[in-house]
Amino acid sequence: MEKGKDKIPVVLQVLPELEMGGVERGTVEIATDLKKRGIVNFVASQGGRLVYDLEKAKIKHFTLPLKTKNPFKMYRNSKKLEKIIKENDINIVHARSRAPAWSAYWAAKRAGVKFMTTFHGTYGLGPCGIKKLYNRIMTYGKLVITISEHIKKHILSNYKVDENKIRLIHRCVDIEKFSPEAVTQERMIKTVKDYNIPEDKPVILLGGRITRWKGQHLLIEALSLMKNQNYYCIIAGDEQGREDYVKELKLKAKKYGIENKVCVFGKVLDMPALMMVSNVVLSTAIEPEAFGRISIEGQALGKIVVASNIGGSVETIRDGETGKLFYSNNAQSLAEAIDWALDLPADEIEKISKAAIKNVRDNFTKQIMCDKTVKVYEEILNLEDK
Repeated sequence: MEKGKDKIPVVLQVLPELEMGGVERGTVEIATDLKKRGIVNFVASQGGRLVYDLEKAKIKHFTLPLKTKNPFKMYRNSKKLEKIIKENDINIVHARSRAPAWSAYWAAKRAGVKFMTTFHGTYGLGPCGIKKLYNRIMTYGKLVITISEHIKKHILSNYKVDENKIRLIHRCVDIEKFSPEAVTQERMIKTVKDYNIPEDKPVILLGGRITRWKGQHLLIEALSLMKNQNYYCIIAGDEQGREDYVKELKLKAKKYGIENKVCVFGKVLDMPALMMVSNVVLSTAIEPEAFGRISIEGQALGKIVVASNIGGSVETIRDGETGKLFYSNNAQSLAEAIDWALDLPADEIEKISKAAIKNVRDNFTKQIMCDKTVKVYEEILNLEDK
């Protein structure tokens, strides 16, 4: 398929599954944008809730057991992917996770098409770096997209990769959903009722998966150290079977005598509305996040965002201008940062709010991410094979 000298991309994105998550959402965002541009594209995964979004956009999804790490099944997947590539004239295979990346790489190589990857996280290296052999598939792409400077540094320090083939494309926020204008009064009223939010207290929100590295336990300790004790704190996110950790959080809140001020909820159905009724949005990770969407989602809504000074948040927040950074894994520093946010005068809140919204719209929109990704697709097609 050619148009003048430039080839037209026909893209297959490959990932383990299409449940909720950053990788999954990014895949759907790219797929639907390509469709709007008239670029033929496909997605292959084990399936999941987000397949519906692809079907709604009339994008073909191929269901294969791509979550498997069984070498024999991975090889069988590669044969099925090769058939899909050839039958649909696909010329770019874009892998987004390790196990399916091996299958996709073998398939692309046999089919004679371009193979590329997106390096989404700091994959564990294992004892003596043994997992590097498995992880390195994510560096095999003719071009490699990295979602943050933090991940780029991780790649360069752990794998033998030519820096010239790495393309930095930050993850994004959908400002059609995460903007003050997009969240209706009705949704906010419903959220206040659903979360039993008092009207006379500032609301502190920590959203995201309930898991230790996200720092929910650190937050509870920090709350007990704050000067401001007039607040309502919501910890909300998918527990993913971590009932013991949830119990630990509740016991910790009781230990500090703040159990009536802290509520732990499960999966959030309307995060934009929950953020809109909050005064402070937190990202308290104790390990570096590859990117950290919560930080830019909060900024997009004009909220005061307080985040750890590690990982992707360092790239998305200008400290004191669009939000506040605190020393990671330091409860006292987190307490002081939340106090800072709650003590801001109205004019300063408005100033930071406007700067935060502008920061996101200038740097982290879905359109920016998709435009840059399409350029990578066009670039890879015109690279000479060596």
